[in-house]
Amino acid sequence: MVEINFLCVNAKYRTKRLAPVLIKEITRRVHCQNIWQAVYTAGVLLPKPIAKCTYYHRNINVQKLLDVKFTYLNPKLNISRAKIIYKLAKKTTIDYIREMKKSDVDQVHYLLNNYLKKFQIHAIFSKEEIKHWFIPLENVVYSYVVENPETLEITDFFSFYSLPSSVLQHSTHHTLYAAYSFFNVATSVSLKDLIRNALIMAKIKGFDVYNCLNIMDNETILNDLLFGMGDGTLKYYFYNFQCPQTQPKDLSLVLM
Repeated sequence: MVEINFLCVNAKYRTKRLAPVLIKEITRRVHCQNIWQAVYTAGVLLPKPIAKCTYYHRNINVQKLLDVKFTYLNPKLNISRAKIIYKLAKKTTIDYIREMKKSDVDQVHYLLNNYLKKFQIHAIFSKEEIKHWFIPLENVVYSYVVENPETLEITDFFSFYSLPSSVLQHSTHHTLYAAYSFFNVATSVSLKDLIRNALIMAKIKGFDVYNCLNIMDNETILNDLLFGMGDGTLKYYFYNFQCPQTQPKDLSLVLM
């Protein structure tokens, strides 16, 4: 089925019923390709979501997040203590982590698809799609593997993508750099250790906050890694495909 990743109407043309026109046109084009189903997400509630997921946020640059009012301190916590609590290591703590390369596509393809098939609703990636979505691209997507130095087998994989936001009317900060958890597979280490290293890499790359949905196995590590529940939700929808509503932990679709 088709993924609808992004639909946007210029601000001055909103509320003029242009979105339904765009939706009708993309539907026509998809039908011309003999594809009759689609998946999409939205923050708004439409009839009828297959899953309702919650965003969680892990502070990295605490001072900046407070400055731009992205987050607030607990009244019992001062800024110095908060910086200590959210402090991350300066380098990764798992041996043999490295950036993903094109030569890793076959192994990542097997590792990721083998992991995703345990979920009720999941994508099945082709090798071409693995290459397209996960080969690192600066300011877009960041992917890392853990490689056994003796067998050269890739045992673990994590990835996140960049989605910065403009900061309006602030004298110092103009952009909030947010990393979003993409897909992660842990076999030789715990998922908590793997995501902790993802946080470290996000910090090294200059991100201010690390965002994560409570899908797949993510919910098992959120509290331990100091993720806080956000006020944003994301609803998943299918077009022209019947599916009972499912829990976020049974869903493994991430639309970049």
